[in-house]
Amino acid sequence: MKTSWPDPPPLFAVTDRGERSSWVPRGSVPRTRRARMREDGTPPALFDRRFLDDAQEQHHMVFDAVAAGYSPAPDALFTRLAVFDLETTGVSTTNDRIVTAYIGVLDGDGAVVDERSWLADPGIEIPAGATAVHGVTTERARAEGRPASEVVSEIVDGLRRLLGAGIPVVAYNAAYDLSLLRHEAIRHGLEAIEAPAPVVDPLVIDKKLDTYRKGKRTLDIVAAHYGVALTDAHDAAADAIAAGRIALALTERYAEELPGSLAELHRAQVDWAAEQAQSLTSYFVKVGKFSPGQTIDGSWPIK
Repeated sequence: MKTSWPDPPPLFAVTDRGERSSWVPRGSVPRTRRARMREDGTPPALFDRRFLDDAQEQHHMVFDAVAAGYSPAPDALFTRLAVFDLETTGVSTTNDRIVTAYIGVLDGDGAVVDERSWLADPGIEIPAGATAVHGVTTERARAEGRPASEVVSEIVDGLRRLLGAGIPVVAYNAAYDLSLLRHEAIRHGLEAIEAPAPVVDPLVIDKKLDTYRKGKRTLDIVAAHYGVALTDAHDAAADAIAAGRIALALTERYAEELPGSLAELHRAQVDWAAEQAQSLTSYFVKVGKFSPGQTIDGSWPIK
């Protein structure tokens, strides 16, 4: 795919106050803050209740317009990208819980055209180590977060609508976020997304197409490598948007090496993730970190 980057290429900076860039992408949508009061003078208590009712009604229309208007282009992998990221209570996909989440939709130039963010009360203590990463304390989550069951339901519904329309979902290290979301859905008695597709994982693709590049493959380092600035790492919105823009950069740089369709790219990543897990397993056995017989699960995009 050929994107329309200006010259020089833009550096996107995403912070907790929104996006800042040296170049404003076409069609970019500024973020807006919720009004604290109604203009009609409705008392705050009544406003809170009405606002929640409005939010619950709007939940049923999350991403409907984007999904309905999506039309893939025959000559481009990406005309729309959904981007997804979670910040959680820990690293276990089976036992840890969602704290914050973000789903956005980018156009083919990397501009945000729609987005939703969530803060959840996970129902358990947020360990200090997790708070040190994403900044959300147990006290804040309990005071400001919504019930986890509602948050998980809305995230699952939003992703299902986007995937159902054929819009690819980009997630960096997708098997973590999508597997944890699956377990959260099951925990709350919801219908989980068992086989999400099409999914795009910049980590898997980068490892495959630039296998021997030295250094770590953390999101911030890979973003810098592809000219995508990330100034607020471990903020769900910042991480998700950066991952989407890395995906666009990958399709620009490796247009000839990538499969020609989203379905083929999804299937290829299943194989690449398995190969990468096997390679890392062999290395860990060689250096003594793993005993013979220990393996890394290379299932993708759900473990």
